[in-house]
Amino acid sequence: MSRAALARLIAGCVAFASVATPLANGDSFLMPRLLAQARERIAYVSVFDKDKQQPVRDLPAEAFVIREDGTRREVLRVATADSPLPIAIIVDNSQAAAPAINDLRKGLTAFLTAVQGSGPISIVTIADRPTALTDYTSSHQELLDAANRLFHGPSSGATLLDAIAEVAKGLAKRDADRAAIVVITTENIEYSNLQYPDVLAALKASGATLHVLVLVNQRGSFSTDEARNRSTVLDRGPRESGGVRMDVLSSMSFEPRLRDLAAIIKSQYRVVYSRPQSLIPPEKFEVSVAKPGLEAHGAPARGQAVK
Repeated sequence: MSRAALARLIAGCVAFASVATPLANGDSFLMPRLLAQARERIAYVSVFDKDKQQPVRDLPAEAFVIREDGTRREVLRVATADSPLPIAIIVDNSQAAAPAINDLRKGLTAFLTAVQGSGPISIVTIADRPTALTDYTSSHQELLDAANRLFHGPSSGATLLDAIAEVAKGLAKRDADRAAIVVITTENIEYSNLQYPDVLAALKASGATLHVLVLVNQRGSFSTDEARNRSTVLDRGPRESGGVRMDVLSSMSFEPRLRDLAAIIKSQYRVVYSRPQSLIPPEKFEVSVAKPGLEAHGAPARGQAVK
């Protein structure tokens, strides 16, 4: 072998070693490029008409706009969501809800019928303390029987925030990539002692979306800490978790509005989008649709790697 050829061989070996060594140590110059590669993420999104409150189906991927911390992500594909959806229903059965209890029962029955087949459902009441009317079950008849046992608790107070926090902690342990909490309540005095940051933190940790239907009390007072904590959770909880809040002025509206809410929940999209790999996960998720008159609500699927 000539001296020139030998020199070229030695130079090549040195160059290879200089690349291979940092690769073995995890310090390769290729690392920034690897970090920039996108990974697929999943979100569950409901889309409905703002005026009619009816779900909108069959939207293409390009209709969805997803942003994380203000940065727009590429939507890759969409499909109808079909994974199991555990739903925890929290119903106000306190003394203050007594005049509306028959309409609450009718509305609850209508909601259970409309979401039948979505996944296991539990029903929790809040008179004096959170109480399971029925544990998670997929038996429609068992749920209807529980709804028929809904009566107000005489001289009882509402413990709504306690119920949301407890239900959220329970849902956090369930193995499902989506989950929902549905609150059906009147505006009345709150007897929970929890502060709103604690309740919102439990909700966020659960990964569940909070949906709220409230019978508004025009004469209600927000002068107490308990009332302000309750009001804050019912306002921020749905917005920050990707859920929906609906207000009604009459308890007779419970039944039709709960049918609307059930249709919205049951018609979710499974949206797949891409996100560059990063050492710091985003804090804020936003979804909208590029079509006037439509409203979108949703959240990332549970159980995904945070980065």
